[in-house]
Amino acid sequence: MRTDSEESRLADLAPIGQTANDEVQAKPVRGMPFGWFWPMAAGAAIALVLRIVFSSGPGEPFSAMLGSFVYLAPAVCGAVTVYLAERIERRSWGYYIWAPWVATLLFVGGTLLVFIEGLICAAVIAPLFAVLGSLGGLAMGIVCRITNWPKPALYSFAVLPLVLGAIEPQMPNPDQFSNTSRTLFIAAPAVRVWQELNDARDIRPGEVGDAWAYRIGVPMPVAGVTEDTPEGRVRKVQWQKDVHFDEIITEWQPLQRVKWRYRFSPDSFPAGALDDHVVIGGHYFDLRDSAYTLTPREGGTELRIDVSWRVSTRFNWYADRVAQLLLGDFSEHILRFYKARSETAAAAASRS
Repeated sequence: MRTDSEESRLADLAPIGQTANDEVQAKPVRGMPFGWFWPMAAGAAIALVLRIVFSSGPGEPFSAMLGSFVYLAPAVCGAVTVYLAERIERRSWGYYIWAPWVATLLFVGGTLLVFIEGLICAAVIAPLFAVLGSLGGLAMGIVCRITNWPKPALYSFAVLPLVLGAIEPQMPNPDQFSNTSRTLFIAAPAVRVWQELNDARDIRPGEVGDAWAYRIGVPMPVAGVTEDTPEGRVRKVQWQKDVHFDEIITEWQPLQRVKWRYRFSPDSFPAGALDDHVVIGGHYFDLRDSAYTLTPREGGTELRIDVSWRVSTRFNWYADRVAQLLLGDFSEHILRFYKARSETAAAAASRS
């Protein structure tokens, strides 16, 4: 027979906000098949519901590109995961970090399975979501350890993105402009490099296919050909998935330098060619211009590419770094493409 003092000690051992009887009732849940997994699945499910709510178009309330969704949805995912796990038993600080990672990855995977999100957006946002999920999990873990109101805190946390999602579009997104450049030596004369720059046809996937942008789903280039038109020189570009757009040449110094700005039409990107959130020339991202500079060197030509772009989001600090990574990698691969084509053509000409 237990004394009052023994019952008091048992209550003290229970997680804050729970009684000893609550702990006894929760223990069977731990023994359920895959009981360790269901808090993460529930966290992912709640975040998926938020993603369905945040399905509006660019610039509208409840758009998935709002900061209120990008920052708070994964945090809610992590908080729900930790809260439900704490109802079973006290978890470690390490659990507060790694369990939300699993939950947010399940959430991202779920958006792909139900075709809410595309592979490009999922691949780009997953690292940020994992970090934010862990922050939400840590916050909820602290609340569960030191307060008696984890449930009200969770409810408040879950409602916050809904409140902010209705208000945030009234404030315009900040624009951030950036650029990158790469340089590569090509063992071919400038005249050969110049020709390849302005007449690239029948581009095979194997020539450019290992760039990170293409690995995550950006359509690969098929051709880029400069033409004389009534409005001046225009480079006509074709990608896979029927993507097409113009590059309006603004600088033209034969054998030395060519620069263009991008022009996209309403049908440049057919449905499904790119994720809606990363359409080039769209609300959140745009390519501004590119330039190639040719410098004669001993034994060949130095080719330099400069690319500039715009990002317009509430998380430009992250979006711009992703753009730096992908466009820098793209620039290196496109230079290698022109190097391979120019050197092959130059070697063939020397043999004839």
